[in-house]
Amino acid sequence: MPGFGPADLLDCYRQGVFPMADSADDPRIFLVDPPERANIPLGRFHIPKRLRRTVRQDKFQITINRDFDVVLDICAEPAPDRDNTWINRPIKWLYTDLHHQGFVHSVECWKDEQLVGGLYGVALGGAFFGESMFSRATDASKVALVHLVARLKAGGYTLLDAQFMTGHLRQFGTEEISAEIYRQRLDAALKTDADFFRMPENASGAYALQSIGQTS
Repeated sequence: MPGFGPADLLDCYRQGVFPMADSADDPRIFLVDPPERANIPLGRFHIPKRLRRTVRQDKFQITINRDFDVVLDICAEPAPDRDNTWINRPIKWLYTDLHHQGFVHSVECWKDEQLVGGLYGVALGGAFFGESMFSRATDASKVALVHLVARLKAGGYTLLDAQFMTGHLRQFGTEEISAEIYRQRLDAALKTDADFFRMPENASGAYALQSIGQTS
């Protein structure tokens, strides 16, 4: 996609579409506009009981934007459930540029000073578009997601887009909505003035659970 830059990518998100590549080795980018979208409802986010206990115990240190480049690189690696990745070099460049501009953020999970899980996504207005996550320790990516949801709720966000439904996402109460409903929610979210950094970076698991409204 010649001439496609970071500003164009942001416009795509505003219109409800997002980029992908066929593989890491394919330099081409194409835009995806699925008929249904996975929407993680921030007001009805469900945390399984065992995971709530893990979050409360603070088994991982949570940081924000500390090691974005590494999170992006790991998300682009092959994994047991996928032989290839949609994150190619042009996509890496686009998200890295937007990260430096303050539009793309990462949430990292650390254990014994090792990066063991994380995720990243795009923030626009009151919408957050989750792009990819990884886990190298039990529950690490799930804990990162819990802290992300807490941060979004604390910051006044109204939409968390997860793109495609998976069994992993379904356990959190993720719903599949039509593209029409998604765009209605997106339009409303883009008019919202949200703050990704309103929640302290060093917030505990108990703080995150309280922000989500699941303390029991």
